[in-house]
Amino acid sequence: MKRALIITALVLASAVSLAAAQRGAAGAAPAAAAPAKGPVPRMADGHPDLSGVWWRGSDVGGRPAPGTPGALGAGPRGQQGPPPPSYTDLYQLAAKEQFKKLGDKDDPTLKCIPTSFGTLNVSMFGVGAVGQIVQTPKQVVLLTETFHSFKIIPTDGRPHRDDVPPAWRGDSVGRWDGDTLVVDTKNFSDVPWMFAEGRVSFHSDALHIVERYRRVDSNTLEIEATVEDPKVLTAPWTVPKQTLYLAPFDQIMELNCSGFETQSLMDAAAKENYGKK
Repeated sequence: MKRALIITALVLASAVSLAAAQRGAAGAAPAAAAPAKGPVPRMADGHPDLSGVWWRGSDVGGRPAPGTPGALGAGPRGQQGPPPPSYTDLYQLAAKEQFKKLGDKDDPTLKCIPTSFGTLNVSMFGVGAVGQIVQTPKQVVLLTETFHSFKIIPTDGRPHRDDVPPAWRGDSVGRWDGDTLVVDTKNFSDVPWMFAEGRVSFHSDALHIVERYRRVDSNTLEIEATVEDPKVLTAPWTVPKQTLYLAPFDQIMELNCSGFETQSLMDAAAKENYGKK
């Protein structure tokens, strides 16, 4: 049963492990790797500067354990009662039936298609566990290390584009709410899944994600998000708050996916039909 979660992970493991080895910093605790906290850096226009490489303190094994803050569907530490619903808990009846028909072999990331959101509940991470923000006065750019995808977020007041086809990562615009950057993303293709590594998590072309980025201090970034999909979900999904730390390096690496390394895993998954009775 657990093998269904391994197929896609194997595709990513060698590249991510290589990055960790080259950095020589994987597994370092955020407190040990980062300098003393300071005030939030700001741009010339007074807005917080979100620029930097962000992670959770490791680029290998960075997934929080189930039930801990940051895990899929997890709530804040110390929360009483049952955990809040996860994304797939909110599937409509028809979506639940479709969910049962899919498995690891159907994961779009096996074909080098990025996630629409992020396996670790961080849009900037995508499939991996490291991302970079580059900020200018008129836009914020999110760079995802694994699959080398990106998201350009205009912050100059322009509306969503209505002349572009649906995209794997959607179309984003941003605005400042005080010191919080609010990112509104829609016009998604329905091809990618929300997550990767065997997590069946399809969505429709009506997917709409609103994220809120707030730099707490010089070394800490908090991200909150709400996910809506009226064609698939019964209600909006409130994503657990994510806390990221400034990494001890200032540039992400290029970890592309060619598709050649995934073909044998796709074939194996199709033959063994993991988890099906």
